[in-house]
Amino acid sequence: MAAVERTEQGLVDQWRDILAVHARTLCELDRALHRHGLGASDFEVLDVLAVLPLNAPPDATVYRVQEIAERVHLSQSALSRLIGRLEKDGLVERCMCPEDRRGVRVSLTALGRELHAEVLPLQRAVLGRMLAGGSGA
Repeated sequence: MAAVERTEQGLVDQWRDILAVHARTLCELDRALHRHGLGASDFEVLDVLAVLPLNAPPDATVYRVQEIAERVHLSQSALSRLIGRLEKDGLVERCMCPEDRRGVRVSLTALGRELHAEVLPLQRAVLGRMLAGGSGA
């Protein structure tokens, strides 16, 4: 029984280490991006919108909100609020989905694409520093 408990405790410790690295990295990203008016989640949405999916035609720069939600790990309501803020700031624009009138599509504006390009190296540098060797230190 003690061996099982040690194995379980090892899993719990590993999980808590992952959570700690995640929390430290998010805090560092938020600090670094704040001077650009962004948080980590804001940047994640811009980053998803800036990169075309594999096998996408060159003009496929618009994503459904559901597609974004699957990649940024936010609830639909949290993502909708975030997209609303980004839209208010002129970084994204929303439009109705022509093939599904209930759907909403989101795309980067020129300002959003410019800001993404400006802060991309900063975000990647923070990730590199925080995740180097898996230690987060």
